[in-house]
Order: sequence, then structure tokens, then C-alpha cells
Amino acid sequence: MANLFKRISDVLTANLNDMVDRVEDPERMIKQLIREMEENVNSAREGVIDAVASEKQLARELDNQRRQSEEWHHRARRALETGNETLAREALLRKKEHDGIVANLQASWESSRRTSERLKAQLRALETKLEEARLKKGSLVARQRAAQAHEQMNRVNDHFQSGLDLNNSFGRMADKVGEMEARMEARAELYGEFSQVEREFLKMEVDIEIEAELATLKQDIRKA
Repeated sequence: MANLFKRISDVLTANLNDMVDRVEDPERMIKQLIREMEENVNSAREGVIDAVASEKQLARELDNQRRQSEEWHHRARRALETGNETLAREALLRKKEHDGIVANLQASWESSRRTSERLKAQLRALETKLEEARLKKGSLVARQRAAQAHEQMNRVNDHFQSGLDLNNSFGRMADKVGEMEARMEARAELYGEFSQVEREFLKMEVDIEIEAELATLKQDIRKA
């Protein structure tokens, strides 16, 4: 029984925080641990019930032997009152036998009573620890859920930040495209200016050729 209580006490006094750190699903683990604690406490409670029952049985037998001793004492007295010493001696002998049993039972009952009281005190302590574990369970589960919510929020923030980074990238890309468009427009304008100059030179060259041909034609006419 002592080993049982020590084992249960070790389980109930275990550091739940350290145990939770070693599992992937703390809430499930805590619930399982509480169930094991409850089963162990129930086993301890049954042990205490057995010890108390044994104590009560010893107490009843002790009372019975005391009554038997008193009864044989009264019989010995009645035998003497009637002058029958032989019968009185026999009654006293039987009384002495019961007195010896009473002495043995008294020691056993006192030891059993002390054991029962000690086990009941230990059981109350275990039940208190179990209740503390249940309260700690609620706290740890709440902390776990808060941590999960915080982790989820961090993931959302990471995604949001990624979105911002992507948006910034789009902005930079838009700026780059705008720059490219501006360069293209500038190039087009510049090329357009070059084309106009070329057209003017072509017109000038055509005019020169026409004037030259006109001059040649005039000379031919004068020669004729």
C-alpha cells in the first residue's frame, strides 16, 4: 500500500510544464495524464476502504472478546456465590483465554487504526494534488490555446508581410515599367525628330536636283 501511494504521489507531483514541453499535443496529453491520476487515486481510495474495513472488523472482534471475558467473569462470580469453586475456576480460565485474545487484538487494532488514519490522510493529500492538477490543466490548456492563437497570428502576419513585400515588388515593377515607357516615348519622339530632319534634307536634295535639271534645260534651249 505504501508503494502504491508513493507511485501515485510521484505521478501527481510531476512537473506538468516539463511533460507538456515534450509532446506535440499538450492538451491531449494533459487530459490523458489527468485520467491516469484519477484512476490511481481511485485505486488508492479502494485501498483505504480495505484498510478501514479491516480496522472495523478488528474493532468488532475486540469488542466481542471483551464481552466474552466479562461474561466468563460474571459466571465465575455466580459459581462462587453458589459454592462451586471448581466451576468458578473453569470460568476464570476461560476468561483468561479471552483476556489474552483481547490483548493481542488490542495491539493489532491500534496498529490498524494508525495505518487507516495515515492512509486516509495520504488519500486526502492525493485528492488535493489531483484537484490542483485539474486546475493546472485548465491553466496549461488555456496557455496552449493562447500560444496556438499567437502562432496563428504570427503566420497571418507573415503572410500579410509577404503580401506587402509582393505589393512593394509590384510597385517597383510598375515604376520600372513606367520608366521603360517614358524611355520608349522619348526614343519615339527623338526618332520622330530625326525622321523630320531627314525628310527636310530629302526635300532639299530634290529641289536642288530639280533646279539643276531646270538649269540644264534652259541652257539647252539657249543653245538651240
